[in-house]
Amino acid sequence: MSEKKLYSPKVIKEIIDEYGFAFSKSLGQNFLIDKNIIDKICDGAEIKESDQIIEIGPGIGTLTQELCKRARKVVAIEIDKNLYPILNNNLSSYDNFYLVEGDVLKIDLNALISDYFDDDGEIKVVANLPYYITTPIIMKLLEEKIRISKIVVMVQKEVALRMTAKPGSKDYGALSIAVRYYSNPRIIVNVPKNVFMPRPNVDSSVIMLDIYEKPIVEVKDEKLLFKIIKAAFSKRRKTLVNALSLGALGIAKEDIISILNECNIDVKTRAENLSLDEFAKITNTILSK
Repeated sequence: MSEKKLYSPKVIKEIIDEYGFAFSKSLGQNFLIDKNIIDKICDGAEIKESDQIIEIGPGIGTLTQELCKRARKVVAIEIDKNLYPILNNNLSSYDNFYLVEGDVLKIDLNALISDYFDDDGEIKVVANLPYYITTPIIMKLLEEKIRISKIVVMVQKEVALRMTAKPGSKDYGALSIAVRYYSNPRIIVNVPKNVFMPRPNVDSSVIMLDIYEKPIVEVKDEKLLFKIIKAAFSKRRKTLVNALSLGALGIAKEDIISILNECNIDVKTRAENLSLDEFAKITNTILSK
């Protein structure tokens, strides 16, 4: 019996009819229907036979099927109970597929890795992420410092542009800096709306985050670094001096001016013009006082 082509619109419609499945807008369900894009995701992740994969939101298994063919092990995390029988049936021929039922934002990923994966071989996250919780998922993967070497995910194009933005650009913000602190991001391919079922209202991009073994800059207090970044961008139209002296840090305006002068940063500049290195310099200077 030949294997189902899970990316085929005809096959997806047959599965939907067979199981009485209904797409959930609240869960951001959009299934891929283009084998070329599936291959580009997997190629971008540079999957080797020894790799172990975490997939988030596998849907009916469209991407999962290709991941199982290429990797040693695939652990897929799915929140929608209606998809469990579909996934288990569609991927029953793969003994390297494991389904974890639950919400990725509530799962202890370090424990999951310990339970499912061996110590040898790279661990990568490869997924077509639900767009409504893309940023929380990305930040959880980065902040929890789990043992992964790459994140390759389909996201809303607008979010991909924010994650890869450079200082001085309109898309540059707190997310850009956070992603760059932990990883080297780049967009692999931009994806049109017509490769999904149902078709979303936005364009998409596949982005690759190459995870650093340790953050790219040295700071004495990560929490303070991100507190400063958040404060700076929460008032992004104001100068950095005014944004940082509005109470979030509890530092007087004249002291902020002194700190910026010490860091050789223009006191009239705004957050969007500062690099990660400069935010790190501000953090370490505050801590040295």
